[in-house]
Amino acid sequence: MGLPFKARDVPGRAAAGTFILHSGLGKWKADRATAEALHGMAANTYPFLAKLDPVTFTKVLAGTEIALGTALVAPVVPTALAGLGLSAFSGGLLGLYARTAGMREEGTVWPTQQGLPIAKDVWLLGIGLGFVVQGLGARRSRTTD
Repeated sequence: MGLPFKARDVPGRAAAGTFILHSGLGKWKADRATAEALHGMAANTYPFLAKLDPVTFTKVLAGTEIALGTALVAPVVPTALAGLGLSAFSGGLLGLYARTAGMREEGTVWPTQQGLPIAKDVWLLGIGLGFVVQGLGARRSRTTD
């Protein structure tokens, strides 16, 4: 029985996974001011988050990043499943980019200097969707054999 991923998956999983895992570990130790800044930005874009305490929000975000990063680097998690998580997470980040004033040049999809760090998450979405499509293709080829 082999691992639920192929050698070609390792670079994308390792790059995205270690980056997200590191980000989550950093947020886990965030001070109150950092938590309030993160929460404020997220709540402005996704109003339902305003109900959460900033520290609680930051812990949940950090835990999500730690879990996702671990799933990406763990060899026991199938690539398609890890890709689905990565796609959902990066989709949420890109929603933040699309809906937050000042992130994009007026009337375009292109980022301002303020939006550039979040706009770069489009690469995470591309990696995640690639993993999902690859997994669907592998599943389809198994069912037609």
